[in-house]
Amino acid sequence: MESKKGILFLIPNVLGDTAPLEVIPLSVKKTTEQLSHFVFEKEKAGRAFLKRINPNISQNNITVFLLNKFSAAEEIQEMISTLLAGNDIGLITDAGCPGVADPGSELVALAHQNNIRVVPLVGPSSILLAVMSSGLNGQSFAFNGYLPIDKAERKKTIKMFEKKSKEFQQTQVFIETPYRNNVLLEEFCKTLNPKTQLSIACDITLPTEYIKTAAVEYWKQNNEDFLRRPVVFSLLAS
Repeated sequence: MESKKGILFLIPNVLGDTAPLEVIPLSVKKTTEQLSHFVFEKEKAGRAFLKRINPNISQNNITVFLLNKFSAAEEIQEMISTLLAGNDIGLITDAGCPGVADPGSELVALAHQNNIRVVPLVGPSSILLAVMSSGLNGQSFAFNGYLPIDKAERKKTIKMFEKKSKEFQQTQVFIETPYRNNVLLEEFCKTLNPKTQLSIACDITLPTEYIKTAAVEYWKQNNEDFLRRPVVFSLLAS
């Protein structure tokens, strides 16, 4: 008889300095209380989240794995082995939902390959919240992650996505490293058609939240500052 396998719980994190239970369901807190094995992107951030959502958790009694761009295949396999041995694991990203713009997707894929149950828990996704609040096409949208850093390649890629957006009436969604937000906005203003709609969702769920959708010609005339703030950019060409 095959031994019982553990469950991989995908645990959402807050998007910034927000009290967890203001944006995350109580069920997530209850789940963390039942777990003793966790996968973090960064240990400090993961432990801080657990402490905030469950102050009574004993940090000394949990087993921590790290999963980020530096993780070796052997380390990820150790997580799978832990699940196969019957231990439940909670996967927590630094912000938002695990597996979306996050290295956790590799562990999730391996879990499926090993017939391990994957349970996603409800929480804030900056990408989905940005699309929801943009007023752009929510029936058809694509998350494209980061644009190329090389200026010429980035300009070419922006034009390609604008053409795709116009052809399929599909909202195109992007993120950027916070210290390059203003540079990307400048590139959008220089490259996109003035009539293309550009939505900027900044500091989502935080007290400083800013969300506005307007034509590119508006952004050219209004010098907004998004330096070092988490931003999701969405565009829709007409």
